[in-house]
Amino acid sequence: MRLLATESLNPGAILGKTIFNEQGNILLGEGITLTEKMINRLMVLNIRFVYIVDEQTADIIPSEPISDQLRMDTFKAIESVFIQLQSDNKLKTKIVVEKAAARFTELVRNITAELKNNKELFTLLGDLFTYDNEIFSHSLNVTLYSLALGIELKLNEKQLELLGIGAIFHDIGKMAVPEDILKKPGKLTESEFEQVKNHSEYGFMLLKDIHTISLHVAHCAYQHHERIDGLGYPRGIKGDEIHQLAKIISVADVFDAVTSHRVYRKAMLPSEGLEVLYAGAGSQFEVGIVEAFRRAVAIYPNGLTVQLNDGRKGVISGQNIRLGDRPIVRILEEFDHTLNQAYELNLKDYPQLMIVQCANA
Repeated sequence: MRLLATESLNPGAILGKTIFNEQGNILLGEGITLTEKMINRLMVLNIRFVYIVDEQTADIIPSEPISDQLRMDTFKAIESVFIQLQSDNKLKTKIVVEKAAARFTELVRNITAELKNNKELFTLLGDLFTYDNEIFSHSLNVTLYSLALGIELKLNEKQLELLGIGAIFHDIGKMAVPEDILKKPGKLTESEFEQVKNHSEYGFMLLKDIHTISLHVAHCAYQHHERIDGLGYPRGIKGDEIHQLAKIISVADVFDAVTSHRVYRKAMLPSEGLEVLYAGAGSQFEVGIVEAFRRAVAIYPNGLTVQLNDGRKGVISGQNIRLGDRPIVRILEEFDHTLNQAYELNLKDYPQLMIVQCANA
């Protein structure tokens, strides 16, 4: 299958992978022939990429980081808890979080088990789900990225559990920020931005006194916007003053934020998101965590059309474990001519070759 940007689709293309909504219901099923109306609807729903049936890439299979069922179960659990937390009743809020801790622990353990059993590099670019609420989907994605990163960093089971729960709850304080500010399409005023920044402290204050939640988790909410050079917030702490789990979540948080659609900007590709992380490595983020992210995440997902620095074009056909930015490319075009016989080129064997463009993006 080929992974194409929705905006580049033409009517008549055959969908290669089912698209779901946030309830887990099928929006468009695998094998359906897309019409112009369907394609326009997908763009409205912010489905950026879809898998299309393609003869030259029929054997290229998209990787699934976790099962669709576990993904939907986790999203629904996050959605249910966070919606209940929008209440002003502090006693109710405390009870909700206390009850949620056991459910989230179970889900984190299941996600960790599935990620460990999955031998493919992690990617979310080809996950075809629509979500109404950015905070809920972002919390889920950051949890998945954080756990994939934690596994690469060889954290033990208890650390992974705390990391996963910390990632789920990292933005819980945003439930106390006015929705019109969170969803504002334009630039925030200084006052509005200060309210958004306060979500770190809101989250910490909510979580720190709940007996079923570890204080480590509360510090993940408190510190995920701190930076190792001391230029983060809310306290401007730096280096080893920042909890290690919060440092991991901060990398996952930034990567998902820049590679996800927002009302005020277009999403970046995973390769561009990695560039953002590298630009901050050593100042904002620990170099070792960014390097681990590169090893754990497929920066160029299977099926993505790419162009190399020597002009050749092709499709990502496979991954090299622990080399997320050096995939295997099926070359389909040379010197502006389509090849009669495609061939595989493993970039790990050709250090002089670089991917310079992701086509149809």
